[in-house]
Amino acid sequence: MKTEVIMTRPFMGGQIQQKSKSGFFNVTEFVKLMNIKRSELGKSPFQLSSFLKTSSTLEFIEELQKENERVIIKGRGRNSSTWVHPLLFIDIALNINPKLKVEVYKWLYDELLKYRNHSGESYVKMVGALHERYPNKQNFYKYIPKVASYIKEKCEVEDWNNATQNQLYLRDKIHENIYLLCSVLKDSKYAIQMGVYKALEDNKDLIKTPF
Repeated sequence: MKTEVIMTRPFMGGQIQQKSKSGFFNVTEFVKLMNIKRSELGKSPFQLSSFLKTSSTLEFIEELQKENERVIIKGRGRNSSTWVHPLLFIDIALNINPKLKVEVYKWLYDELLKYRNHSGESYVKMVGALHERYPNKQNFYKYIPKVASYIKEKCEVEDWNNATQNQLYLRDKIHENIYLLCSVLKDSKYAIQMGVYKALEDNKDLIKTPF
């Protein structure tokens, strides 16, 4: 999937943003959240700007830049955010609180972004298959948003950028089912209905588990 999408991911009672294509994290929002936690523990605020200037951090950034075009993207303006490479994000998180190691690793290495991108790719395949079957090509642009809305409803999602891993996985399976069914069914409407039904039926246990 080529389009960069901002994902909102829950973490320790708050929400952190991550870019789907580059994987970069909004470290400004993360530090704000962690400083609330530090305050509750009676600790002083973590200073991101100071940390990024330390010799060890600068050396780490230099190493990352050998294999990555960009490591830090600094926003412009008073309320803008700084985005950082996932590995630099881990380094920052563990310096804020070493006890976060397990939580951060679990959070970072879940399958959310993989399913987000995979589902986007399967969507393109589904749209192509439906277009082949749709009788009135001129009105197809009006038809496909309705299909997407129907799938969103069946996955019980209000905003895909806030969807869980399981919801994204389910959407991907629906897309794949419809794509395959369009190759054998002439009626696109029936292909959609059967594709959704099959995905829901095959993933009953998944639906019951939100994460």
